[in-house]
Amino acid sequence: MTSHWLYQGKILHEVPESYYGFVYQITNKLTDKKYIGRKYFGKTRRIKKKGKARRTVKRTESDWRTYTGSSKHLNQDIVKHGKSKFKFEILIMAKTKGQVNYLEENIQHRKQVILRDDYYNDCIGSRKWLSVKLPPDISKKLLSESK
Repeated sequence: MTSHWLYQGKILHEVPESYYGFVYQITNKLTDKKYIGRKYFGKTRRIKKKGKARRTVKRTESDWRTYTGSSKHLNQDIVKHGKSKFKFEILIMAKTKGQVNYLEENIQHRKQVILRDDYYNDCIGSRKWLSVKLPPDISKKLLSESK
């Protein structure tokens, strides 16, 4: 199965050894609207075996090659305009689940994704911020301080 993810300017075809996942940016080429998210390369399940004290660990590859983000609005635009109108770019890879999660939230906070209209993101981590509507003067102040 072919991947659409760019890493350092090239399509990533295989999972790099010892990496757990990545933080990505998807850009709508028509509007320049972006989405920052994370994806793990695999899934781990612990299966209980009858008569055994320890569980068996089963690892399988995730759908990272075809994944297009978890944003409902982003995916609606991908369906509407076509996948070719979007750039799927890996910003950074990480070796542990904790690193992937930390890096995603760190980048989202630094880019102020929930304050800006040019991002699809509507939350950071598991916290929903949709109800946090800051007045324009505070939003502009925060955005100008982050540059």
